Amino acid sequence: MAAHIRRRLRKGATTTAVAAAAVAALAASQAPAAPLAEGSTGGDQQTAGGESGGPEDGAATGNSPYYTDLPPLVTPNRPGSSSNLPAATGSAEAGIPASVLAAYKQAERTVATTDPACRLPWQLLAAIGKVESGQARGGQVDANGTTPTPILGPALNGQGFALIKDTDGGAYDGDAVHDRAVGPMQFIPSTWATWGQDANGDGRKDPNNIYDAALAAGRYLCAGGRNLAVAADLDRAVLSYNQSTEYLRTVRSWFAYYQRGTHEVPDGSGVLPTAPSTPSPSPGPRPGGTTSPTPGGTTSPQPSPSPSKPGATKPGPGPSKPGDGTTGPTPTPPPRPTPPPKPSPPPAETFGSLENAGTGPLTATVGGTFDQRVSVRARNALGAPMAKVPVTFTVTGTTGTLFEGGKKTVTVVSNADGTATAPALKAGEKTGEFTVTATAGTTRPRTLTYAASVTARQADKIVRTDDKALVAAPGEKFADAVTAKATHKGAAAAGVAVTATMVKDGPGLIGNDKGPYFKDADGKPLRTLDLTTDADGLLQLPEIFADENPGTYKLRLTTEGGGSVVIELTVQAPEETVPEETAPEETETPEA
Repeated sequence: MAAHIRRRLRKGATTTAVAAAAVAALAASQAPAAPLAEGSTGGDQQTAGGESGGPEDGAATGNSPYYTDLPPLVTPNRPGSSSNLPAATGSAEAGIPASVLAAYKQAERTVATTDPACRLPWQLLAAIGKVESGQARGGQVDANGTTPTPILGPALNGQGFALIKDTDGGAYDGDAVHDRAVGPMQFIPSTWATWGQDANGDGRKDPNNIYDAALAAGRYLCAGGRNLAVAADLDRAVLSYNQSTEYLRTVRSWFAYYQRGTHEVPDGSGVLPTAPSTPSPSPGPRPGGTTSPTPGGTTSPQPSPSPSKPGATKPGPGPSKPGDGTTGPTPTPPPRPTPPPKPSPPPAETFGSLENAGTGPLTATVGGTFDQRVSVRARNALGAPMAKVPVTFTVTGTTGTLFEGGKKTVTVVSNADGTATAPALKAGEKTGEFTVTATAGTTRPRTLTYAASVTARQADKIVRTDDKALVAAPGEKFADAVTAKATHKGAAAAGVAVTATMVKDGPGLIGNDKGPYFKDADGKPLRTLDLTTDADGLLQLPEIFADENPGTYKLRLTTEGGGSVVIELTVQAPEETVPEETAPEETETPEA
């Protein structure tokens, strides 16, 4: 905005006379608005370099620069009343972009509902919007009333302006060192933090949205129970926005102009203020001279010592002239020229913010490696990617997760596109949640925190390793052990939790309280066990016993990850075997 806003008018006979003449001309051609209240001074901008941690003496804009153009002498409803300007000039200047005009009128209606005693006129908002941003740069706003790019004033760094240190971490103005006025109504961040509004109902308080900014300006002007129909209150309200008499007179001029009449023009077609000048840097020391401060923050050269005039030197010891007995004058050495000042090195790039550079969900199973790596992007105070910024990543939690190499904290320097990517994360042996925090910056650190989790190992399939029938007699144990293997995506799944349950139904959803069972440490029956596969994904169940109830039963094995298998167990009495009958032995009968 430094390229579009004229430097604040300074107190002086010339500028005061010009402003007074313009106002007088307006008064001659227009019906006057409420007169300036007696004693309305307000004061000019403070001398550059005055330090403040917030709004300059409470001014909404921090006494930032503003447009000093005055309205034409042709009034909106009396075209051609001046022979110096064409009739069209008044008509064009009176036009206000549609969205901007709608925002001013909406703010007037809203304030009339919530603070009717203030009697806020939308023309006052239009006047302030004109001198602050040229009606949002001639109405350059989107369908929601937001400017396509932020409207920013120059950095309030004490170089021609007041010095206001950063109050928002660059969140609104992109500057983490000094504050800047922001948006169509040019609020500084600390003032917006208090007065910001959401007038368009999008859930955001955006100083670059004309609806939000206009309502915030209206509420700000009405603060303290002001009645803006009273001249003294109106003057105090305007001066609270920018504490300068010239600012008050400029706003008053446009206020009177818009009161005489205005009309709507398409967005983007408003008349822009003339190209302004920018504040000049303070002159540095010149060769052969020094500088000393003068009122207003400027410097004036001081003359260098001149060589002594002939005959004015003080006598001093020296060689005696022949036959004289006196000493001659000591010659004065010629003055040494003051070397020109060395150019100041360019200011170092200032770190501004830290953002996620595309890190996805951080999840891994116990002992596994995370597929995603934490990545952030560093930006400077103007929002551009910033290289060579040290970023520290720290793991916090009790899962035992560490960065590759076994470290809980690592530091990575951002590359040319501002990104810094942490090493891969290795999950610990405990399940649960943990966080990874990225931190950058020293004087005003910025942090990003990522949630992560470690889950149990998984298997999507489990099968028996053999197909032998499992049979036991009532009250006996099964002779053959049950063995199974768990896999995940075809690979052996080591360390996977498996639940073994005796069930009644085919799907294995209903537990059984009779039939086969396991034994606990005290030898008591158990029909559910929690087990874990070995390093090869294998699982061998403990001994299984049969109670006195014969029948066919089911054993269901389920894994973390959804694998399951149902195994049949049969309890039956052994078949009784009948011994074969033997025929009587034949005996020989002796012959008679």
